[in-house]
Amino acid sequence: MQAIVLAGGYATRLWPITKHRPKMFLPVGDTVIIDRIFEELESDERIDEVYVSTNERFAGAFEEHLAESDFMKPQLSVEDTSGESEKFGVIGALAQLVERERIDDDLLVIAGDNLISFSISDFVNEFEAREAPTIAAYDVGSRERATSFGILELGEEDRVVDFEEKPDDPPSTLASIACYAFPADAIAFDEYLAGDNNPDEPGWFVQWLQTQRPVYAYTFDDAWFDIGTAEGYLETVAWALNGDTAIEPDATVENSEIGDDVHIMGGATIKNATVDRSVIFPDATIENATVTDSIVDEDAHVVGTDLAGALVGAHTMLPDGKR
Repeated sequence: MQAIVLAGGYATRLWPITKHRPKMFLPVGDTVIIDRIFEELESDERIDEVYVSTNERFAGAFEEHLAESDFMKPQLSVEDTSGESEKFGVIGALAQLVERERIDDDLLVIAGDNLISFSISDFVNEFEAREAPTIAAYDVGSRERATSFGILELGEEDRVVDFEEKPDDPPSTLASIACYAFPADAIAFDEYLAGDNNPDEPGWFVQWLQTQRPVYAYTFDDAWFDIGTAEGYLETVAWALNGDTAIEPDATVENSEIGDDVHIMGGATIKNATVDRSVIFPDATIENATVTDSIVDEDAHVVGTDLAGALVGAHTMLPDGKR
């Protein structure tokens, strides 16, 4: 079996934090998002090769990250794009990767910005037992939230009987979470695209595929986070911290109140401040300020300014010019 980890997005909703780094490198607990996936794929002996599908802008960052890691399976497969306007869409990129890497085996496809609570090996077990396309699905709990996802209805034995990508009126709250397993004979991306179908989201392919052959769902209950927004990222960090606070040893915290779900990284300085439910990157400074529900990037200075729900880019000085 081969695997593709989708890591080609530009994460514009998280700019400026992700303007110069892949969002898959955002820290969650003591590791980064994508390494949680790499660790599981590395340990499953059924998975022979792992292709990391990324773009030209972030290829160098991934090369450096993998070179510094202990992972043996991941290898880059780079899209010929460097900006959002040039993207092929996820299905277009998958079709090109399959052709480029000559993939002709069963295939696992998973989004590199997913934080999932189930074991990928358990998911593969389910796929092998079914011998049919299998997708992971999670109940997002509300129909309002369901409008943002691919939503499915299940029949007997968890067979997908209907699938709608981002429906205005969701028939259920069970969402596809961008984790798919396909038998080799179901890797029909070229056939799908030849029918002038939507190339953008994997869900459109699944919606088409379930009309062609049986597709099944693997459902789970614990936790799942789609890290596409600042709110989603902070929720993920809060889940990983489990109500605690992570202050790395070489950070400086003086005369400050640090609330729950806060990650303060090495070299950061917090003085005379209040910080709650936020992520403070290395070498950032928070002084005489209150920071809530915010992300403050490397070497940013927030002095005498209160923030709520803010994304502060690297090397930014707030207020302007104050250092």
